[in-house]
Amino acid sequence: MIVANINLPRILRVGAGASQQVAATLVDLTLNNPLLVTDPFRVECGYCRRLEEQLEAGGFDYGVFADCVPDPTTDSVYAALKVLREGRHDCVVALGGGSSMDTAKAAAVLVDRDAPMRNYKVPYLIDGGVPIIAIPTTAGTGSEATRVAVISDTQTQEKMLCMGLGLMPMAALVDYELTLTMPYRLTADTGLDSLCHALEAYVSRKSNVFTDDVALNAMRSIYQNIRTACEEPDNRHAREAMMLAATQGGIAFANASVTLIHGMSRPIGALFHVPHGMSNAMLLPEITAWSVSHAQARYAHCARFMGVAQESDSDELACGKLVEALRVLCADLSVPTPGEFGIAEQDWLGSMELMAQQALDSGSPANNPRIPHANEIVELYRRVWAG
Repeated sequence: MIVANINLPRILRVGAGASQQVAATLVDLTLNNPLLVTDPFRVECGYCRRLEEQLEAGGFDYGVFADCVPDPTTDSVYAALKVLREGRHDCVVALGGGSSMDTAKAAAVLVDRDAPMRNYKVPYLIDGGVPIIAIPTTAGTGSEATRVAVISDTQTQEKMLCMGLGLMPMAALVDYELTLTMPYRLTADTGLDSLCHALEAYVSRKSNVFTDDVALNAMRSIYQNIRTACEEPDNRHAREAMMLAATQGGIAFANASVTLIHGMSRPIGALFHVPHGMSNAMLLPEITAWSVSHAQARYAHCARFMGVAQESDSDELACGKLVEALRVLCADLSVPTPGEFGIAEQDWLGSMELMAQQALDSGSPANNPRIPHANEIVELYRRVWAG
């Protein structure tokens, strides 16, 4: 009998207005001096100020680090860490997308450590640090419910996967109203990232009965709502569905693991600065097509649950319909090829062996139903380039 080990935030508040409960959450956790970790856009649009007003009304001391960058680097983490230490803050409040949350997580676990971040990438499991409160403003990464952070090493350009209970937020405030201003491209990319989380968690070799149900519900909700959320940004029903599914996807993969798509995606982001969700989407149809033969029943169940295959369809037919539905979805949402994104062919082809090795080093491909060798990953990168 296999016993699943499930890790979740201690407090999970979900729904319109959840982000307005920061002060109450700090009181519940007996925390007094938070550092708000965010990015310039969240300051400009007023989201950060809303949190500051809550803290001021509650009489809290607090600090602000607002210099998070997309695809966070060790340099940005160390800058946040300096502010965290100098202010003697007893927790971090991460406001933003995955980049702000991962920056805050990394700083939180490094606060009492002297070694560089690269010392704590997988297979090391990092614990300790100050508590993390996560407030996502995009419906995608699911980082508010994971014990995972991805940080690019400024020196080596490696996109490092870091894991451990120290990276799990103690509280997550999931407020879909914060996503109403998300533009089309960000909505599409983060939504497809969530879809990858859910699909990969379901077919992962580490899947379990708990994550299966969460992942399936996330997949169906994303597939049914992502086009509407992109085309009708003010559609509150679609936005709420996408936000909840993003958190569900995070819970699923944090407790079952991602697989080959994410393993191959991270090097693309590190070397070519492709946004994380977009690089996953570039890979999604091709890697799924390559993998289905080794978990046909599970991929077929995904297809039926999402509504792209009939209950009467054979598993083989359902898998074919799933791959085609993913190709159509990515086309509908204008996911670019690597070349269309602006990557030069010689740069892509010349980096394939390095990317393959970095993918394998992350450990994620080993969770895939079909476990690849390095030469097979190189060939998959070649297929993705060819479109």
